[in-house]
Amino acid sequence: MKKKTGEEVELIKGTGGAFEVVVKGETIFSKKTTGAFPDEDQLLKDVKAKLDR
Repeated sequence: MKKKTGEEVELIKGTGGAFEVVVKGETIFSKKTTGAFPDEDQLLKDVKAKLDR
């Protein structure tokens, strides 16, 4: 992620299969909500869009 966005990322271990992506305090993806892992290309677009705001 850092290589593609230039931003630092942090992995926070969770439990129960949680996989959430939070940018600037806003959850932009939650596996708990969708039941699946994100599409990598779409996730990158969403992260970049949030960083550009």
